[in-house]
Amino acid sequence: MIIVYALLLILLILNIVLLLLYISARRTPYYVVYDEETKNALKRRVLNLKEDLEAELGEFDIAEWERTLEESIEEEIKGL
Repeated sequence: MIIVYALLLILLILNIVLLLLYISARRTPYYVVYDEETKNALKRRVLNLKEDLEAELGEFDIAEWERTLEESIEEEIKGL
Protein backbone atom coordinates (compact mmCIF):
# COMPACT_ATOMS: atom_id res chain seq x y z
CA MET A 1 0.00 0.00 0.00
CA ILE A 2 2.90 2.33 0.74
CA ILE A 3 4.24 1.75 -2.79
CA VAL A 4 0.94 2.92 -4.28
CA TYR A 5 1.02 6.11 -2.18
CA ALA A 6 4.65 6.70 -3.16
CA LEU A 7 3.82 6.31 -6.86
CA LEU A 8 0.85 8.67 -6.52
CA LEU A 9 3.07 11.22 -4.77
CA ILE A 10 5.72 10.95 -7.50
CA LEU A 11 3.07 11.35 -10.22
CA LEU A 12 1.59 14.36 -8.43
CA ILE A 13 5.01 16.04 -8.16
CA LEU A 14 5.73 15.25 -11.82
CA ASN A 15 2.43 16.81 -12.87
CA ILE A 16 3.19 19.95 -10.86
CA VAL A 17 6.63 20.26 -12.46
CA LEU A 18 5.18 19.78 -15.94
CA LEU A 19 2.48 22.35 -15.23
CA LEU A 20 5.10 24.87 -14.10
CA LEU A 21 7.16 24.23 -17.25
CA TYR A 22 4.05 24.67 -19.41
CA ILE A 23 3.14 27.95 -17.76
CA SER A 24 6.72 29.19 -18.09
CA ALA A 25 6.82 28.30 -21.78
CA ARG A 26 3.53 30.10 -22.45
CA ARG A 27 4.76 33.31 -20.86
CA THR A 28 8.07 33.34 -22.77
CA PRO A 29 7.82 34.94 -26.22
CA TYR A 30 9.03 32.81 -29.11
CA TYR A 31 10.41 35.76 -31.05
CA VAL A 32 13.19 38.27 -30.57
CA VAL A 33 12.51 41.97 -30.79
CA TYR A 34 15.28 43.93 -32.50
CA ASP A 35 15.72 47.67 -32.47
CA GLU A 36 15.52 49.48 -35.81
CA GLU A 37 19.29 49.82 -36.22
CA THR A 38 19.91 46.11 -35.71
CA LYS A 39 16.99 45.21 -37.95
CA ASN A 40 18.31 47.43 -40.75
CA ALA A 41 21.82 46.02 -40.36
CA LEU A 42 20.45 42.48 -40.63
CA LYS A 43 18.43 43.40 -43.72
CA ARG A 44 21.51 44.92 -45.38
CA ARG A 45 23.57 41.83 -44.55
CA VAL A 46 20.94 39.50 -46.01
CA LEU A 47 20.69 41.61 -49.17
CA ASN A 48 24.50 41.59 -49.53
CA LEU A 49 24.60 37.82 -49.11
CA LYS A 50 21.81 37.44 -51.66
CA GLU A 51 23.67 39.61 -54.18
CA ASP A 52 26.90 37.66 -53.59
CA LEU A 53 25.11 34.37 -54.11
CA GLU A 54 23.42 35.58 -57.28
CA ALA A 55 26.79 36.78 -58.63
CA GLU A 56 28.39 33.40 -57.88
CA LEU A 57 25.52 31.57 -59.54
CA GLY A 58 25.92 33.77 -62.61
CA GLU A 59 29.60 32.84 -62.82
CA PHE A 60 28.95 29.14 -62.20
CA ASP A 61 29.75 26.95 -65.19
CA ILE A 62 27.78 23.71 -65.11
CA ALA A 63 29.82 22.06 -67.87
CA GLU A 64 33.08 22.73 -66.03
CA TRP A 65 31.58 21.44 -62.79
CA GLU A 66 30.38 18.22 -64.50
CA ARG A 67 33.83 17.73 -66.08
CA THR A 68 35.55 18.21 -62.72
CA LEU A 69 33.11 15.85 -61.06
CA GLU A 70 33.66 13.16 -63.70
CA GLU A 71 37.43 13.52 -63.35
CA SER A 72 37.29 13.16 -59.59
CA ILE A 73 35.02 10.11 -59.91
CA GLU A 74 37.43 8.55 -62.40
CA GLU A 75 40.34 9.20 -60.03
CA GLU A 76 38.43 7.59 -57.17
CA ILE A 77 37.66 4.55 -59.35
CA LYS A 78 41.33 4.25 -60.36
CA GLY A 79 42.25 4.47 -56.68
CA LEU A 80 40.10 1.44 -55.88
